[in-house]
Amino acid sequence: MKILVYSVRPDELSILAEWIKAHPDIQVDQTTDLFDETTVDQAAGYDGVVLFQQQPFPDAAINKLNEMGVKNLSLRNVGVDNINLDLVKENGMKLTNVPVYSPNAIAEHAVFLMGRLLRRVPEYDKKIARGDLRWAPEIGRELRNQTVGVIGTGHIGQVIINILKGYGAKVICYDIFKNDKLEQEGLYVDNLDDLYAQADIITVHVPEVKENIHMINNDSIAKMKDGVILINVSRGGLVDTDDLIGNLNSKKIGAAGLDVYEGEVGVFNEDWEGKEIPDARLRDLLSRDNVIVTPHIAFYTNTAVHNMVNVSLDSNVQLIKGETPDTLVK
Repeated sequence: MKILVYSVRPDELSILAEWIKAHPDIQVDQTTDLFDETTVDQAAGYDGVVLFQQQPFPDAAINKLNEMGVKNLSLRNVGVDNINLDLVKENGMKLTNVPVYSPNAIAEHAVFLMGRLLRRVPEYDKKIARGDLRWAPEIGRELRNQTVGVIGTGHIGQVIINILKGYGAKVICYDIFKNDKLEQEGLYVDNLDDLYAQADIITVHVPEVKENIHMINNDSIAKMKDGVILINVSRGGLVDTDDLIGNLNSKKIGAAGLDVYEGEVGVFNEDWEGKEIPDARLRDLLSRDNVIVTPHIAFYTNTAVHNMVNVSLDSNVQLIKGETPDTLVK
């Protein structure tokens, strides 16, 4: 059994080495190269490939992989929006992902963003950098006095709700697929309009499917409270960036915490020190005292990376053996 792992990062090396040591009967080779038309030939002769990248997986490379007889693909992340699922199916290939690698990592980051914005940390950072150690006038708010609206109550949403309960915040939530326990607790509102009208803070945890693209836009923002805090650690395409900036300008949105951005591919995870970031809207957001942007790091903990490597490799082995992993993308 032979598996090729693409796009290996330095932080994955020790975890990958541990897995290989525990599976001496399986040949695992690795490359730092992304998967595309120029690197797909490296997979010739392998039984499966393990992949991770933000850039789209080119159709031509997927087709070439199929022509070489490599039918077993495993992603080291949850998102499948950058791979042509119809093409994978047409080629008779099988694909797995890592649906749950650490809900806590992402949930904690979302709550940290809420706390930093409520206590106006970006403004204090700038004051302190100038040597100004006075506390006024940047008075903060307490999380326990906020109503937090959680959109999406899957694994991550449920962890966020539990964390927020610990702070004493009032939590309301909405999902088209209701969780029985949360429903019994009476946390669900009937529709998104109700959530928008009540929430002081809104955090979004839904997939970037067609129906959810730009779900946060001028129309939905108009239904929110004045000065609402918006948190997005899910997918950049959920928020219309132009509408976000316009409503920050008007102060309808009081603050925003963004770990994702709809134009992030090719910009995030790059070093722009000494150079201008080639995205005017992102530069605008980064310049604001009431916006925190982090470069898609909510997932990035040692626990999450460990699970991403191990689950993807385990799933690939199952595919090669002809088994059906729980992680199969249908």
